[in-house]
Amino acid sequence: MKTCTFHVQGLHCNSCVVLTESELNELPHIDSAKANLKHCCVEVAGNFGDKSPEAVAEELSGVLKKHGYTLLLEKENHTAKWSDFKIAIPIALGFVGLFVILQKIGIVNLVSSGEVSYGTTFVIGIIASLSTCLAVVGGLVLSVSANFAKGGAAVRPQVLFHLGRLGSFFLLGGAIGALGSAFQLGGMGAFILSFIVGLVMLILGLNLLDIFPWTKELQPTLPRFLSRHMLAVRKFNHTLTPLLLGIVTFFLPCGFTQSMQIYTLSTGNFLEGSMIMLVFALGTLPLLALLSFSSLGIHNKVKSGIFFKTAGLVVIFFALFNLINSLVVIGVLPPIFNF
Repeated sequence: MKTCTFHVQGLHCNSCVVLTESELNELPHIDSAKANLKHCCVEVAGNFGDKSPEAVAEELSGVLKKHGYTLLLEKENHTAKWSDFKIAIPIALGFVGLFVILQKIGIVNLVSSGEVSYGTTFVIGIIASLSTCLAVVGGLVLSVSANFAKGGAAVRPQVLFHLGRLGSFFLLGGAIGALGSAFQLGGMGAFILSFIVGLVMLILGLNLLDIFPWTKELQPTLPRFLSRHMLAVRKFNHTLTPLLLGIVTFFLPCGFTQSMQIYTLSTGNFLEGSMIMLVFALGTLPLLALLSFSSLGIHNKVKSGIFFKTAGLVVIFFALFNLINSLVVIGVLPPIFNF
């Protein structure tokens, strides 16, 4: 039995921590694996025989590379790739400009009276599916694809997974909304929750820029032991396992999901809460469905610095816009934007 500590390249959120630990702990010769987001490392104890640390790192990296992670012996110094912004900023400005135009002509309702609209929610879902949600949910999708394809069932498990995901987001989102009504949130209470959502999104956006390492630790998350137990559902060999896995995704540590859950609490309404979470889940659906029914390896291809910086800038725009608009609604600031 040996214990080795490796630096994890690609570890950027709590979802990554849960997935890394889960994948390594499933290996028969691994006794325990504990990842640390702050130091971007994982401590692994197991029976490695006479293998050198280099060989162990290469072997374990083979398990994690499908999720975009690589184990290294030495910690790499964090260096911000400012050159990526030369491409990311114009793309982000174009993306934001498009939605502002659509808002202006009334095709989409991007913002409304300081509230997070369905248009904003859908866009956040798209961005989430390409970033933090892709870490764990994408891993589950690929796991379902691989495990059930062996038994000759390629389509049905994937359909059950996505139905379970959409259904749980609708019903549990409604439950959170109804729970908010029990607290009888007034105008100030709703403002505080909306403001928290804006702050969480701002932190998520800054984290995606990959220039402030400390933002990783500020992201909200469930207790790690709960996330681990929920991921253990994928070990069940049952026809309804994909459906259960889809339901479980509502509780996994995706910061974007949790920010929407916080906002849903402020709606104080079952139907409104259901629709907010359903629209968010629909935003994540296109890429996750594409992952389900293809072997394109999208989860690796999108993990580029330029993409993350573009997504981060767009998220920061939505966060700042909603923070400012919330302050306008309660009279702290005068109207700044007029569209």
